[in-house]
Amino acid sequence: MIVRGAVLREMGLPAPYADSRPLQVEELELAPPGPGELLIRIRATGLCHSDLSVIDGSRPRVMPMLLGHEATGEVIHSEAPGFAPGDVVACAFVPACGTCTPCAEGRAALCEPGAAANTAGTLLSGAHRLEGVHHHLGVSGFADHAVISAHSAVKINASLPPEIAALFGCAVMTGVGAVVNTAQLRAGRSTAIFGLGGVGLSALLGAVLAGAYPIVAVDVVPAKLDLARELGATATVNARDEDAVEQVRAATAGGAEYTFETVGNANVLAQAYAATRRGGTTITVGLPHPSQSFSVPAVSLVAEERTVKGSYLGSSVPSRDIPRYVALYQAGRLPVDRLLTATIGLDDLNRAFDDLAAGTSIRQVLLF
Repeated sequence: MIVRGAVLREMGLPAPYADSRPLQVEELELAPPGPGELLIRIRATGLCHSDLSVIDGSRPRVMPMLLGHEATGEVIHSEAPGFAPGDVVACAFVPACGTCTPCAEGRAALCEPGAAANTAGTLLSGAHRLEGVHHHLGVSGFADHAVISAHSAVKINASLPPEIAALFGCAVMTGVGAVVNTAQLRAGRSTAIFGLGGVGLSALLGAVLAGAYPIVAVDVVPAKLDLARELGATATVNARDEDAVEQVRAATAGGAEYTFETVGNANVLAQAYAATRRGGTTITVGLPHPSQSFSVPAVSLVAEERTVKGSYLGSSVPSRDIPRYVALYQAGRLPVDRLLTATIGLDDLNRAFDDLAAGTSIRQVLLF
C-alpha cells in the first residue's frame, strides 16, 4: 500500500528546520506484514528528543529513515496471535523478543535482537517493510500507517484519546519507569530531577506517585519550572544559576538521595552527580552524543558509597508497565495529559522540531 510519511534523508542539516526542512513528506510503498507482524493505522505520534537527536546527527542512524517512535495506532491486519483488527496499541521503541538472556531476566529494554534491529533500521525479524527507507526504532510513526513487530505493540484501552495514548510509548514509560523500576523509589526519599522535558516531567509525576519528598525540579526554562511546581515539585532551581547545585543540596538537606538526569548531556549529568548525597544514586536517562564522556572522583564511589545507574526505556517491561500507567492515568493518579503542549499535522513537523529544540514545548503530538 502507499503511505504518506516524513522521511529524513540527511542528518545534521542546520536549524531552523522550518527553513532547512530535513523532514520531507513523501509517498512510500509499505509492504504487507510478515509473520508475527501487524499493520496499524497510526492515530498519533509524539515528538521526542530522540527523534531530534537523529535529525541533528547526535544520535547517528542509518539513512534514509522514516522517523517517529512514540506512537499509538489501530490494528488493521494481524499476522500475529493475540492481536486482531480493531485493537488499539501503544508502540514500544525496543521490540522485546522474549527469549534472549536479558528478556528472560525481565530486562526487556536490553533485548539483544531488538537492539540489533533498531541499529540496523529494520523490524525485529530483520525485514524492511518500507521500500528503500529504514524503520526508526521498529515503529516509524511519522506516517499514516506502519508495519511493526507484534513485540513492539502493547494493547491499551481504546477509549484513551490518541494524543494522550501516544505518550505512554516513550515519555511516560521512560520517565515513570526510571523512578519506579530503575530507582525503585520509596516514599519519603529526597529526589532531584534535572531536565523537564516530556521524560523529565514524567519522572516528576512518577516521583510524586511514589511519595518522594522533597522533590526538586531543575531546568533553564521558567515556564517548565512553573509547571513542575503545579505537578508536585516542592522546590525548583534554574540551572543557569551559578549556585544551582548548591541550591539543590540546600533544598534536600545536603543532597538528594536520588537524582535523575534526563537531558542527555554529560555536563548536566555531572551536576546531577554533584547534587547527590553520600550513599545516594544518580540515574541517567538522557542519551548524550557518543563523543561525550563523564568523569567523577573515583574515590567518591567507594568512600561515599555512591551509585551511578543508566536507565533505558525506564527499565520497563512494556507489556506489564504500559497498561499499569494507563490505569493510573485513568484513575487520576498520573496526570500525563499535562505534558501535552500542542497537536500538529504532518506538514508542521519541521517547525515543531524547532520548538522542541528551543525548549518551548514539552510534548507535541502529530495527529492523523
